[in-house]
Amino acid sequence: MLTDAALLTSGRRTLELEGQAVSQLAERLGESFTAACHLILETQGRIIVTGMGKSGHIAHKIAATLASTGTPAFFVHPGEASHGDMGMITQRDTVLALSNSGTTPEILTLLPLLKRLGVKLISMTGQAESTLATASDVHIDAGVDAEACPLDLAPTSSTTAALAMGDALAIALLESRGFTEEDFAFSHPGGALGKRLLLRVEDLMTKGKEIPLVKPTATLAEALMEITAKGLGMTIVGENGRLEGVFTDGDLRRALEGQPDINAVAITKLMSAGVKTLPTGHLAAEAMHIMEQNRISSLVVTDPQGNIAGVIHLMALLKSGIN
Repeated sequence: MLTDAALLTSGRRTLELEGQAVSQLAERLGESFTAACHLILETQGRIIVTGMGKSGHIAHKIAATLASTGTPAFFVHPGEASHGDMGMITQRDTVLALSNSGTTPEILTLLPLLKRLGVKLISMTGQAESTLATASDVHIDAGVDAEACPLDLAPTSSTTAALAMGDALAIALLESRGFTEEDFAFSHPGGALGKRLLLRVEDLMTKGKEIPLVKPTATLAEALMEITAKGLGMTIVGENGRLEGVFTDGDLRRALEGQPDINAVAITKLMSAGVKTLPTGHLAAEAMHIMEQNRISSLVVTDPQGNIAGVIHLMALLKSGIN
């Protein structure tokens, strides 16, 4: 069994070797990389990524990264392709095939079929003179000097290099397409990022009859009844869609210091004017930012004409995952 010091030495050596392998890829990057990018950008169908064994696992990840960054792609297992899944590949597609040796039998079996279909082929191998590389329309060199494995057997540096090259392709394509944060969110609607970039205030606001609202002629007692009934800790003061102000639990605490007659005092004398509002169409994340900056728990949402459209509350934002 290795000592702790030896374990650390081994770990550092592996990271250094794999880091060097990726650095060497960057130094060799050239015309074949740009040719692959252009071929993918010109593809009218999808990018079919394939690979066997460890290369297959990397191919899975590359396909997922491409798909989530604006390049429609999916993985096809080369073994399954020979038993029916070739039907998933069309003439409009481009195949990206990964094989460190460039001689993987399951992939080579597909070459005549791909040629017959007229499908463009990009290969990513560690052997530029291999069968797969020479049969491709574009070959990307992802070769490494040696594996990080001390036996030079387990795919380590080679798989890291292929993964990094796949990321390089995906990001170059992303930038070429002008892919935006909002585009990314559409690919990740269930995640925190998707919610932050997709949810609008109108998706989360209280609206219609559920809006806490009293007329400017209302008394403090009537405002308190509305706050209690609607449960948002505030009420809007307004009429005919026009916003006059808001009355919050903070306003109530300040009002009670003067011991007012709650059945007589007009709410307009106690409300806060100069209310923070946010128009419909804005991101829910913007509402959260305004609340945090102003230390408030709710915002009035207005329509394009400036009329009251709803109220968005801090708890609604937190429950949706906006933070």
